[in-house]
Amino acid sequence: MDNASGPSGAQEARFEQLMRDYETEVLRLCFLYLTDRSLAEDAMQDTFTKVWCHLERFERRNDCSIKTWIMRIAVNTCKDYLRSGWFKRRKQTCALEEIPPALTSISHDSRELFLDVLRLPEKYKSAILLYYYQELTTEEVAKTLGISRPTLNRRLQKAYSLLRCAPGEGGSL
Repeated sequence: MDNASGPSGAQEARFEQLMRDYETEVLRLCFLYLTDRSLAEDAMQDTFTKVWCHLERFERRNDCSIKTWIMRIAVNTCKDYLRSGWFKRRKQTCALEEIPPALTSISHDSRELFLDVLRLPEKYKSAILLYYYQELTTEEVAKTLGISRPTLNRRLQKAYSLLRCAPGEGGSL
């Protein structure tokens, strides 16, 4: 592969290490966004294809961590899926019993709260999923979403207030 189409040589080993390090987190994030195992796997593959194609460019910049960069690509990939005409016409259900244990660590007591989080408007759901379920720092979440930390804090506060009023209030985050 030449430099115009993506990394080569030693970067191939770096890419393989990145896949090992972040594969589970990216799959989990994609599943949380898309609530479908097959789509999540497709989105994960698309995410890592984009990582491969742009790894050299990332290596030359220093404005965010590799994890934040990969998670931002995953979020944007999932948003692309969610905007597709096919996805909008598809019947969406999320049976928590179908969630593979490796993808989420929510307890039985948190099921209703988790469903309420999935029902939040996109900007609040993203903040909650990245901060609580992906365990990113507020700085990492803000960079992943391309927003300031004060904006992230406002979104988290709004999400808390929406969840307190949610019909299936299942506990605290």
